[in-house]
Amino acid sequence: MKTFAGLSLDHCRIMGIVNATPDSFSDGGEAFAFEDAVRRGLQMCEDGAAIIDVGGESTRPGALPVGLDEEIRRTVPVIKRLVKAGALVSIDTRHALVMQAALDVGAKIVNDVSALTGEGAVDVVAGSDADVVLMHMQGLPKTMQDDPSYKDAPAQVIAYLKERIQVCEEAGIAQNRIAVDPGIGFGKTVDNNLDILARLNLYNDLAVPVLLGVSRKSFIGAVTDEPDAQKRLPGSIAAALFAVEQGVKILRVHDVPETLQALNIWSALTNTHT
Repeated sequence: MKTFAGLSLDHCRIMGIVNATPDSFSDGGEAFAFEDAVRRGLQMCEDGAAIIDVGGESTRPGALPVGLDEEIRRTVPVIKRLVKAGALVSIDTRHALVMQAALDVGAKIVNDVSALTGEGAVDVVAGSDADVVLMHMQGLPKTMQDDPSYKDAPAQVIAYLKERIQVCEEAGIAQNRIAVDPGIGFGKTVDNNLDILARLNLYNDLAVPVLLGVSRKSFIGAVTDEPDAQKRLPGSIAAALFAVEQGVKILRVHDVPETLQALNIWSALTNTHT
């Protein structure tokens, strides 16, 4: 049975999102203050999240970069407190210096939207015992939704992630330390996102766990005509369960107890009525 960061993947795991930012697309500002971020992370653990993903730089479409010192200031104290409380924490960052600072205070996973393409990022992870999530993103957050272009989005995303896995392995990061994320909403049109989700079973050929973030994403709003990100929970759960049925092992979500309840019912039904 595959594991990731010490977690058995005999069933789907939940990664709870803690955005210590003022401008994330669906919850910007709610966990920006240190105590709010810690409180949210601890509540997610209590609600059943196996991993808490802490980020200090918004990667929503159009987002501007954050200074490294500020990103560290936002995330490291939160991570330190959550680790002290016994949480398994990942750092959501593109930057090697932030990765290292987070690992130094106990983070066990690097979750990188740029798949360790930043300067020094591969070396930081290779020099640690951390696991890593490699995500696909076309372009940069500021401009990624300006004009996404693919001939075959599912195939191109898989090919990119396969290449990044190979780069990591050549640098000394063992395959059993790697998970991948197709990056729904990161440099992709609504149709691109739907095509990728419809063919998630293809990722099983990569032989690493698949993490998926569809929670409250804009494609759900486009399909359902719901402009308010916080009102997209039903669509988020529907997409998540569809993904788990195709083999996704980790769901990155804002709404932990609701997603876990849906997942538990889905699991009970599929295990007892197949």
